[in-house]
This record gives sequence, structure tokens and C-alpha cells, in this order.
Amino acid sequence: MVTGTADIPELYRWLAPVTGPIDETAVARVTGPRSWWGGPLDVEGLALGSVQAALTAARLACGPREHFHTESGSVAAAFASLDHLRIDGRKPEGFAPMSGFFPACDGWVRLHANYPHHARALSGALGVDGKADLAEAIASWSAADVAQRVTDAGGLAVVVRPPQDWRRSPEGRFVDSQPWIRFDLVDALGPALEVGRRLTGVRILDLTRVIAGPVATRFLALLGADVLRIDPPAIPELLDQYIDNGFGKRSATADFTDPAQREKLTALLQNADALIMGYRPGALEKFGLDPHALRERYPNLAVVTLDAWGDHGPWGDRRGFDSLVQAAVGIAQLYGQSDAETGPRPGALPVQALDHSTGYGVAAAVLALLARRATAGAGWAHLCLARTAHLLLDLPAAHRDRRDLEVPREQSESVFGQLSFASPPVSVDGNRIGYRWTPGAYGADPLEWAADR
Repeated sequence: MVTGTADIPELYRWLAPVTGPIDETAVARVTGPRSWWGGPLDVEGLALGSVQAALTAARLACGPREHFHTESGSVAAAFASLDHLRIDGRKPEGFAPMSGFFPACDGWVRLHANYPHHARALSGALGVDGKADLAEAIASWSAADVAQRVTDAGGLAVVVRPPQDWRRSPEGRFVDSQPWIRFDLVDALGPALEVGRRLTGVRILDLTRVIAGPVATRFLALLGADVLRIDPPAIPELLDQYIDNGFGKRSATADFTDPAQREKLTALLQNADALIMGYRPGALEKFGLDPHALRERYPNLAVVTLDAWGDHGPWGDRRGFDSLVQAAVGIAQLYGQSDAETGPRPGALPVQALDHSTGYGVAAAVLALLARRATAGAGWAHLCLARTAHLLLDLPAAHRDRRDLEVPREQSESVFGQLSFASPPVSVDGNRIGYRWTPGAYGADPLEWAADR
């Protein structure tokens, strides 16, 4: 394999159902240190391998003359992009007060309440108002009872488990039964990508939120795709999160319960090349947005879905985020710490690596399907955060040094003021590709494709 960094997990091999065996000369080059975060798991390997998979798929889609390359410092910065973002000098907001680890009477739970509607569900489920009351209430219940109460109320909570307990559970065994990228291919031929233009003219409808899906579409927009992100007006995205992943895209809102706006969605799908959906499985089926219906109506459309726990199986209908998956599958325990005052306490990965790696996997799947479309047809693919966590847990353990890497940065004016941000982790023939534009005002674009094709 032509690479400057040794022993990178060959995650691009998960594309084989679409691409066939990938020749080593087509694999994207990676240079730089092999370790920098340290810790018990090979988070660097997961990060480098997922970015390499996306870049390798980009070469297959865009043509052999495109020699994509990345290096460790850029990958490390990209996986911590929100940490490096500055908005007129301001740091982005972190986790909300009621998000985090809380001790129950028999263990720990992990809560996620960054979004206001999830915070309301959590407060209602436990009958509390604020973090102090929350901690006191949780301490009097079992971890399983807290997680069930919050989940039943539409909130987000999981029990912190050891890795072996998760892998033996029905939900863990289901995730183990799935490939990292599950493909379902069709034989309806579609138009080829134009060589030499990367993704210019490719239209991608982005129905994703939070981190994983938006990371995927930010990467595809970097390659020139016309990415239109659509959010529900009643549940807006967290603004700092939107800014971090909004580079190079357009942003609109639509209420799919409105027939007129559903008609506009239909028009968008008729002229789209790819659709990426990141909502909880089944959440959009009432609007006709399920993969099987879409395959029948739009056979040339590449459809990629992503979620937390899998699109079926024991937890197929559950909401989830990276931090919750880390807690449920045992990563939080592996990264736990202990001190004399608090005793053992769960911990977290140095970055939201499950989100980012899954996002690059989604981008790789989209590119592989688009590359196949003209000769054999596109199809559908699925990824989930929990399966990405299993990839990480199964990587060989080895001593890894902790070091600081230089963060490649850029600055640009935007509607939000001066933005300082991590440079994208993509170079072609030694020249870094830059974002075409900074994030625009949230939801300000029309429900239509750009004029140029």
C-alpha cells in the first residue's frame, strides 16, 4: 500500500461489495505520526482509517488523476473541529449542564440533554428542575431504572457498562452481526460523474443533524457537491454545531407535515444524486422517506442512512448520540479514572471519534455508490455509531505516545463574524483543498437546487 504512515486499519476494504477489491495503488496516501491522543484504544487508527477510506472512494469516483492525500495533523484537527472553531473569538458552547455522567445507587448513567426538547423530556421523566435536583434524584434510583424512565419519556440516557457486558447483550450481539457499511445494491443505471470536475454538479440532499451526517456532507461539499441541508423549523440545530459543519453547504428548513413543502421535497428528490438521512430509524417513514420506498421511486438515487444503534434489532428504534454509545458499549469504562474523593468515574474519548469516523464512512459509501451508478447501478447503504465503536474496540491494543500536533488553521469572514477554524483534511497533489464558502445564515436558503448542474 502506498502510504507514509504505517499500520493504518484498512477500512476502505469495507467498500468491496461496491468497488470490488481495491488495488493498493488506488489507496489514498496518509503521512505523519501514527499516534498523538494516547489512551487505551487506537482512536488514531480509527480516525486515519476512516478518512483514508473516504479519500480512496473519492479517487474511485472522481477519476484516477486525482491523487488525494491527508496527514495526521489535519485528521486530528478535523476530528476536534468544534474545539478549534472560534466565532468572533468566542469558543463554541460545550455540553449542557444536564448532560454527562451521573452516579446512580448501583452504577453510572450517561445523559444527553444538549437539545432543549431532550432536556425537557429528561426533567419531566425524573421530576427535577436543574442539575442539582437531577443528581440527587438519580442517586436514589438504579442506573437501569433511570435509563428506562428517561428513554420512555423521549429523553436520552444509557447505563454505563463494561465492554464484555455490552457484547454479550442482545443489542451488542446484533451490532456485531452487521458489517461496518451494509450495502444493498440495485442494477438501474444512472449518469456517470464527469471526469475532472470532482463532484461539481452532484446534488446531495442532507437530512442529517448533530455531527456524523453533517461531517459526511461537509466532506462531500468540499469536493464540489451541491449540498442542501434541510432541518425541521420546530427543532432547530444548535447554532455552534451548525456553523462547525456548515462550510460549503446551503441550509433550508421545511415542515414535511405541510403538503406544499412535501411537494418541494419530491421535486428535490427527482433531481438529486444522493440522499443522506441521519434521523432515528422510522422517524421519516410517514413522509415516504424510507429506503425501500425511495429505491422503488428513485432507482438512480444513492441513499445512505446512519443512526446510533442500527436500523433494526433490539435498539433499532432508540435515539442516540456518540457520547451515549461510548457509555453503553464500554468505552466510557475503559477511559475511566479514579481519585480518593470520588472513586471510579467513567471517562470519554479525546474526541467524538464515533461521530467523525462514521461520517467519513458515510461519505465513502456515497462516493462508492456514485462511482458504481453508471456501470452497474447505485443503491443503498447503512452505518451506525455502535458498529463504529465495535471497530474501535476490536483494533489491536498497543502503546501509543501522546503528543501535540500542529493544527492547520484558516480564517474567514462570515455572517456570524470572523471565523477561525481547522483546515479540511484533504490535499490533492500536495495542495490543500479549501472550503468554497463559510456557513450561511441558518435555514436561509430556498428549497431548490443551485442553478448550475
